[in-house]
Amino acid sequence: MATATVNAATAPRAPAQDSMDPKRLIAFFAMVFGMFMSILDIQIVSASLAEIQAGLSAGSDEVAWVQTAYLIAEVVMIPLSGTLARIVSTRVLFSVSAAGFTLASALAATATNIDQMIIYRALQGFIGGGMIPSVFAAAFTIFPPSKRSIVSPIIGLVATLAPTIGPTVGGYLSHAFSWHWLFLINVIPGIIVTLVTWNFIDFDKPELSLFKKFDWWGLLSMAVFLGALEYVLEEGNANDWFSDEAICYGALASAIGAVVFFYRAFKVEFPVVDLRAFSDRNFAFGSLFSFVMGIGLYGLTYLYPLYLGRIRGYDSLMIGETMFVSGLAMFCTAPIAGKLSTKLDPRVMMMIGFGSFAAGTWIMSSMTADWDFYELLIPQILRGCGLMLCMVPINNVALGTLPPAKIRGASGLFNLTRNLGGAVGLAAINTLLTQREQEHYARLSEHVQWGNPEAMDKLNAITSNYQTYGLDGTAIAIKKLAGMVSQQAAIMSFIDIFLILTALFTSLIFFAMLIKKPQSGVGGGGGGH
Repeated sequence: MATATVNAATAPRAPAQDSMDPKRLIAFFAMVFGMFMSILDIQIVSASLAEIQAGLSAGSDEVAWVQTAYLIAEVVMIPLSGTLARIVSTRVLFSVSAAGFTLASALAATATNIDQMIIYRALQGFIGGGMIPSVFAAAFTIFPPSKRSIVSPIIGLVATLAPTIGPTVGGYLSHAFSWHWLFLINVIPGIIVTLVTWNFIDFDKPELSLFKKFDWWGLLSMAVFLGALEYVLEEGNANDWFSDEAICYGALASAIGAVVFFYRAFKVEFPVVDLRAFSDRNFAFGSLFSFVMGIGLYGLTYLYPLYLGRIRGYDSLMIGETMFVSGLAMFCTAPIAGKLSTKLDPRVMMMIGFGSFAAGTWIMSSMTADWDFYELLIPQILRGCGLMLCMVPINNVALGTLPPAKIRGASGLFNLTRNLGGAVGLAAINTLLTQREQEHYARLSEHVQWGNPEAMDKLNAITSNYQTYGLDGTAIAIKKLAGMVSQQAAIMSFIDIFLILTALFTSLIFFAMLIKKPQSGVGGGGGGH
């Protein structure tokens, strides 16, 4: 990109000197905390769904919507937020989003049945989604390039740390207090963030005249497209995909919504989402990497607790304590990533990060049913370090070369790719886990039969052990053997997923070479032009 464009990306709103207005710094850190709460709440319920289910007397299929409703609503708001910020200003959008998120959190804590909880969670996700892209946009419009080595690790840390420690925070709160505190914890910080952002944000002015040009059909089609897509991805595996009528209708609605949305995005004067940012090569590649990072971030945040709960029998608190390692690794790596971003080519940083992530998943491909905290320690550290080393340069490369006029809309699209990556990744992981487990179970079962001497020896040993207590040893032995086969099939399916993730992140090392080298001072944030 030409030097003039690079300079334009920072000149209008970033002061020439390196000193920052303290008022803006306070506003920015309040925004970062608001984003942290919004992203944290995606995963904060994941380790505590059993407690919510019991508290609201809900079915297992119903309680899953406590998380799904939040995700569907949030994924609609995230790309919309850039347009809303232009119309009403970042100050109004963020402070109203923070206030609405706080109110919806309080309402969720008062829910007395699952229907109320789902409605309140949808409100929480939709309103809270407005806070996430605003932080990315603010970071790249109010800070000079020389400060991005500090700012980028902060927003990268929050974007990756919040969903990672969500199960830890949720597990602790529901264990120590009750599930209501998963939501009540947002109230006081939410009020503070609302007041601070309302009084201190002054990054831009509203353009209320744009409201007359607002594309309502574009908004409706985008909501149908993304909402139905998220529903299909979340519920597809549980409902056997297209053999379920609701999934078929959801896929059809998403396809029709997509056609209308993309048509209007390129035809109307003021589209609800400006897709032209994808014409920038670095933004396009940055968004692709963000999509894949979403698969890794949300996929592993799902896989580790699933293994620990299903194979090891951990409760929500024990899962949270084990998962904390990744969060700690991210926290410790953030300042290192900031320093490296001023000295290393961002493409090299990405390659190191992708390699670290791939190494962690490769180690996990050797897992057994006996793996515990210490066996998971190194893979989790590699994952945490890898995520931070990737996210900082990805953020800089994707958003650091865009002019300010495009950053607000582009930051919404950039964040959307991460969330969609998570949704697609979780759907693929769930489907593959189910299919591979069935295949492994069928193959293992072929060896556990009457003609296999080892299987018969094991069966006889278990039978005689229980018969000494006057029990039906044969029936118990058969049940035990079936359980052992089922557990081994599950572990083998986990190994398959970790191998696929290893291949995926290894391939990104080569894709990183295709990125155009950013201009000095843009990609890493250090130095001048």
